Amino acid sequence: MVDLSFLWRRNVVADVIQGIIVGGILAFVTFQGIAITHVTATNGWTTIYGCGEPGDGLLLRAACADVFTGPINVPEEAMYWTTKKDSAHQTLSGQHNYILHFPAGQLPPNDAFWSLTMGDAKNRFVPNSINRYSVSDRSGLVPNADGSVDIYIQNTAPAGHESNWLPAPTGNFILWLRVYLPGAAILNGEYQVPPVTQTQ
Repeated sequence: MVDLSFLWRRNVVADVIQGIIVGGILAFVTFQGIAITHVTATNGWTTIYGCGEPGDGLLLRAACADVFTGPINVPEEAMYWTTKKDSAHQTLSGQHNYILHFPAGQLPPNDAFWSLTMGDAKNRFVPNSINRYSVSDRSGLVPNADGSVDIYIQNTAPAGHESNWLPAPTGNFILWLRVYLPGAAILNGEYQVPPVTQTQ
């Protein structure tokens, strides 16, 4: 009589491997589906609401970490937005000049502070001649005559606007807006971060 048990053993191993692969794919799809309901994209900026809340389940926490690569905190403590695109949905690059224009009275509402941080394509700080890696409500930004505020995001210093300059690398880059103790307009989703507009 021929012993065919080796065929059974091989099929069990194959089934286990298949189960692991299928389970991994289903978990990934589940994470994506859960997180996409919490992600908000406006004016090219992406943020995520509902993550970091006490009582969030394991799947939601994993989904948030998988989809939104930024820090995850309780929204009442901090909110974060990130973008790699300008207002025309083009990749941000130091080959161009940009302005982030906040209309009068429309700086990020908060009870602590906000900051706009620059990172290169790998999200690392960008070495620059003035050692400036972010601008904020504490960095001496000069408002326009009408009370609005322009932040100049470019590789070379903008003549006459150095106080509002966030130096960019020569290549692609990422922006992060952080708001600590955000105001009610942020927490209820009313506040929208302005688009990053290419000027050259």
